[in-house]
Order: sequence, then C-alpha cells, then structure tokens
Amino acid sequence: MTKPRLLILSFSPIASDARVLKQIELFRSEYEVTTCGYGPPVEGTAGHIEIPAQLQVWQYPRLLVVLRRYRRAYWGSAAISYAREALSGRSFDVVLANDVDAVGLALAVQPDGAVHADLHEYSPRQHEELLRFRVFVRPFVEWMCRRFVARAASWSTVSGGLAREYRRRFGFDAEVVTNAAPYVPAEPTPVSTPIRLVHSGAALRNRDLASTIRAVQASTADVTLDLFVTPNEPDYVAELRELAAATPDRVRVNDPVPYAELAATLRRFDVGIFILAPTNFNYRWALPNKLFDYVQARLGVIVGPSPEMAEYVRRYGLGVVTADFQAPALTDAVDAMTVADVARWKAAAASSAHELSSEQQVLRWKRAVDALAAREAR
Repeated sequence: MTKPRLLILSFSPIASDARVLKQIELFRSEYEVTTCGYGPPVEGTAGHIEIPAQLQVWQYPRLLVVLRRYRRAYWGSAAISYAREALSGRSFDVVLANDVDAVGLALAVQPDGAVHADLHEYSPRQHEELLRFRVFVRPFVEWMCRRFVARAASWSTVSGGLAREYRRRFGFDAEVVTNAAPYVPAEPTPVSTPIRLVHSGAALRNRDLASTIRAVQASTADVTLDLFVTPNEPDYVAELRELAAATPDRVRVNDPVPYAELAATLRRFDVGIFILAPTNFNYRWALPNKLFDYVQARLGVIVGPSPEMAEYVRRYGLGVVTADFQAPALTDAVDAMTVADVARWKAAAASSAHELSSEQQVLRWKRAVDALAAREAR
C-alpha cells in the first residue's frame, strides 16, 4: 500500500530543530516524508530540499513591507521564492507547515488546503519590545495570519496562552502541543553536595541570564551553577563568562551540548533553573522545552512566576516558583531550598515523566495529519 506523501516545511535548520525532529520521527514510518528547510537532511526521510543558508526567510523586501504591499513582500522573499520554485511540480497529500512564514507557501504547494499549521510562537508579538517591530513587522505578520494561517485546515501551538490569543485575534482554534522531551527511562540521582544547579538554552540578552548568575553568586547556600548556552549573541556570552569568572568555583558558563546528549548531561545536576521576565507576549506565556528537558533528566525545577511554567511546577510538585522575576527572589528561593526539598522534587519529576513526555503530546499532531490524509484519500 502506498504511503501518503507528507511535506514538513520549516524555515529552520531541520536537523537541529527539536520540534521538527519530533514531527519527522512521528511520521516517517507511516508517511513518505519530504522535508524542506535549512541545512542537511535527516536520516529516514524520503527527500529533502535544502534552502541556501544565505536566504533567510525574515529578509523580506523592506520597502514593500514599509509600504504595506504585503502580498508582493511575502512572495518577494528570496527564501520563499527559492522554496516555491524547488517544490514546483511536486505533489503532496498533506503539508505540515512550521510557523507563520511557512503557511502561505504550504497553501500554494497543497492547493486543496490539506495544511496543518504548527505555530511555535505567537508571531505577531514575538519582538513587541522593539518599536520597529511594532510599527512595521507586526502588521505584516498579522496580515499573514489573516491571509494564510486562518485558511489552514488545522493548527497547533506550544502553550495555552498563545492558543487563546490566536483564537481571540484570528478566530482559529489551535490545539496545544507542548515542547515536551522524549521519555527517558531513568531514576533520580542522589542530591549532590553542593547542590548542582543548571540552566540550558539560548544566550539572548533579553532573557537576562546575568540576573540568574548574580542571584546564585549572592546566595549563602551550598550550591553551584552551570550554564550550557548556545552563542546566539556571542558578545552576550562573553559578558556572561566575564561575570561568572568572578566566582569560578561557583558559576561556570559552558559551551552547548548536542540535543542528543542533553538529557545525559543534565542528569549530572539536581535543579534546573529558568527565570524569564515577561518582556514580550511570548515570554509571558512561555512553556519552553527546557522545562520538559529538566523533567526527563529527573531534576527539580525553579522558575519565575510565568503562568504556564508555574502551573506545571505547582501541579506536579516539581519545584518552586519565585516571588517575582528579580535576582533577589531567586536568591531567596535558592537559600530556602534543602536537600530534602530537592530529593522530593526529583522524585516528582520521575513520577510525572511519562505523562509529560513528547510521546503523549505528539499524538495530537498525528490525529490532525491523519485526518487530513484520510480526507485527501476520499
């Protein structure tokens, strides 16, 4: 029996995009999966269209965006134009489009409308702290949401807050598929002395990782902090290393590890930390993959009062929520925790690891894509 043909479209480096990799893993046994995006192919796919790295999707023709000639601006993107030409003449039963920019292209590739849109952020407010984004980019992204995304057949996004806002502004109901990590069969490790704190993720200035370092440096507790950060902003990484160098026995800034090694690396620690001030809409409603990475590593968790993260930490007893997003509040939380607290949090992570795994979450993608494939077969 011929497998349905599925195109997974993402303007990201396919082989290192954790969310897209979950989609490929989910579908490649039952679908003939073709990918289109940046970088090399992923093993087990039927084909791959590599978009040249120099053609970045966000580089839309600036004047057309300023003049609000949005249709011409969209199709004038060199990345979208390249992908459209490369996909010309190919036929797919279903397209899984990742993020807003990909959906218009997906609808052109699949004119029957069998498109599932997976929205990794609330794109119209992704950088709303920047004036130029609010004035020029946001209206363009909102146009894409109305013109393209609302015409998809089904939708998903990463948290309840983002889903509610998409519904309120554009009228479509996105199902929540969290950025959960794959299930890891493991038991919690004993709590270390000193207690080992860890943070993993992107080194972006607007995430203010410096405050996390200062909070731990100010603590009187017997703890250490390791950060594994990707060099999104190299100058900021250099600043973090300089700040950590003041207390080399307590704080270390490390190079990132490949995602395949992340779970084993995190298991060397006791408590994962992520304090994310709500400097924009997406940060307020963030429910990031690192929270679930910490759970699969059987760590305790300390987060700020971000509604989505805090709800998970409290519901499952994973750790503690700080009083606010400032460094002194994190210092207070670190000072107050005990070895017994951390052992209890790690045990809670172990008991909830299966429920919070990606294997449970991705079934929502499967139901959506299977329904579209069945519709096309009819």
